[in-house]
Amino acid sequence: MSEKQYDYVLATQRAFLHPASPDWYVQQVLDEDSLLIKALEFRGLTASRAAWDDPEYDWAQAKNVIIRATWNYSPQIEKYTTWLKTVSEASRLINPLKTVLWNLDKEYLLDLERNGISIPPSHIVQQGSTSSLPSIIDQLNWTEIVVKPAVSGGGRHTYRLHQNMAGDFNSTFQELVKAETMILQEFQSNILTMGEITLVCFGGKYSHAIRKFAQDGEFRVQDDFGGRVEPYKPSQDEIDLAERAMKSFQPIPAYGRVDMMWDNHNNLCVSELELIEPELWLRFKQTASEMFADAL
Repeated sequence: MSEKQYDYVLATQRAFLHPASPDWYVQQVLDEDSLLIKALEFRGLTASRAAWDDPEYDWAQAKNVIIRATWNYSPQIEKYTTWLKTVSEASRLINPLKTVLWNLDKEYLLDLERNGISIPPSHIVQQGSTSSLPSIIDQLNWTEIVVKPAVSGGGRHTYRLHQNMAGDFNSTFQELVKAETMILQEFQSNILTMGEITLVCFGGKYSHAIRKFAQDGEFRVQDDFGGRVEPYKPSQDEIDLAERAMKSFQPIPAYGRVDMMWDNHNNLCVSELELIEPELWLRFKQTASEMFADAL
């Protein structure tokens, strides 16, 4: 082990570690990490960054490892889960391994629902299922659906379908479900006009919020697909729902993001609970990195 041991190491990916000419997207990653490192150092703690996909890095150099922009994990999920377990044995993983493994698979949404948190109507199709997409949709009685992998991010293999397209899409769906578990959700049309709101929490407490909008002709709000974000002032009901979702299991995460939308009945529901490597938009609130550091 290296003689130098850091109090905190921020795990990112190699492409974000020392980029020669970062574009605006990568620069945001660098800026966000810098804000957190400065907040930790202000508290007398040492902090650094390392790439999760660097096989040579000794994670015992870190007393604590904070998962940040490890956004290339989903196509190599087995490698990633092995890395998570390695880090949790060599250091302290934040958020904890049990929380991260639970949050990796979107089946966690059904756990939230069982805990009284509203979610979009969702149905899991396990890997290897031979059920046809038209028969599944007929049983669900949904007019429009979203199909996506249960383990995914950034809009990978995410499709919006009308029920009359299910037959044409079935062969693609069969290939997808052969490779991985899929989740089907009833499409919530308010996403097109009202967007999605994201409330960031540290230690289970609300910090700040943003609102995400899809570009015209698109339903995915990620910036990979032309989405845009703007600061947002949530209502007390929205803050209460976010904090309730974050505190619905133990231990309460040190950091996390609650994504919400208005469903087809104009009720608020949780679309995602991001506890692994969420973008946190620390740059949108001056004291957010301080609150993050305090929670750590």
